[in-house]
Amino acid sequence: MPGQEGNRGITQRHTQSPAEQHCSQGHNEVFCSHPLGMASGSTKEQPNLSPFYEIPRLVWNVLNQYLTVAFAVLFKMWQHCKAWCRFPCHGHSSQRNLSVNAEVDMLLYCAKKWKGEALRARQMRKAYEEVFLKYHIKSVRPVKDDSYSALRAVLFQVFNQGIPFPGWMKETDILKLPEKLLYSQGCNWIQQFSFGPEKYAGTKVYGKLRRCLEVFKKEWTEICPSKDPAKRRKLCKTIFSDEAKERKLYEAIKFLMLYWVIDGYENIKEGHNLPQFFNLLFSRDTSSDPLSFMINHLNPIGDTTGVEQVEMFLVGYTLEVKIKVFRLTKCSTEKCQVFYPEDYKCDWHEICLVTEDDRHYNIPIITK
Repeated sequence: MPGQEGNRGITQRHTQSPAEQHCSQGHNEVFCSHPLGMASGSTKEQPNLSPFYEIPRLVWNVLNQYLTVAFAVLFKMWQHCKAWCRFPCHGHSSQRNLSVNAEVDMLLYCAKKWKGEALRARQMRKAYEEVFLKYHIKSVRPVKDDSYSALRAVLFQVFNQGIPFPGWMKETDILKLPEKLLYSQGCNWIQQFSFGPEKYAGTKVYGKLRRCLEVFKKEWTEICPSKDPAKRRKLCKTIFSDEAKERKLYEAIKFLMLYWVIDGYENIKEGHNLPQFFNLLFSRDTSSDPLSFMINHLNPIGDTTGVEQVEMFLVGYTLEVKIKVFRLTKCSTEKCQVFYPEDYKCDWHEICLVTEDDRHYNIPIITK
């Protein structure tokens, strides 16, 4: 019928081809190569370009990974270099590595260390103020707080003041003392001597002791003849920023202390008169003879404990110096100021220390 044929024509005019349906779905991102009104069979296919777009992206991902690793490695190297640069080269000391620091105002040092209103803090502030006023101590040199503290504070002043080499060391070749004690006096137990945290050296002990004594003698005989205080200060700065050299110096002093304990023990057995502190030293159960003294009191120095009061007498006696100590815990008593040893000789040079606990010592600067 004419009406039906007209309707079919309208239907055909409005029926979309598959290509038209594909393009009308709203997928704008997909390239449509089918023009409207064309049959699907006449469509000309376009080449697939997606692999060419993937290549730059893959290359960038690979480069990005390599760059990330490279930057991480460079950053790590920079950190290591920065840490390494904190340590001075040999011969170039750094202020922060000095074991004996520059002078600081004593009351400021006290105020910084002893803060608050605890009983101990108030007592220490009062003691510092009393020493400041009574003994004219205006400043101190803070000394590194470890188990070598006492020996460090003493030896620094010996070198800094240019105190002469002890008389008995001029008459005796101290480099031969280890072998002398072994072969002449049969002290083979010296093999148990320990060098700070190094517990046991065995038969190597004699060579190690000799090297320590060589450094000790060399440094003392080189620095003390200098009449220039500035030069001595410079040499001290070099010595007391070298931890390995310092340890040799302190271990040499320990051995020389042992030498005098052995000598004193033999003299007491023979009935000779000796300074009073020797009797005090040998009266202790822990140091009734040289071996027990070495094991219980000498070996721990530089490792677990410092120099005790009785040993301070021995330090002064060995180095032939009069050690004057201001004991802050004994302020306002007659024991505030003591000397090690008490029976010092009049021609011995004097050095001064200040202590809060008879274990750790700082160096006071007295204004006259």
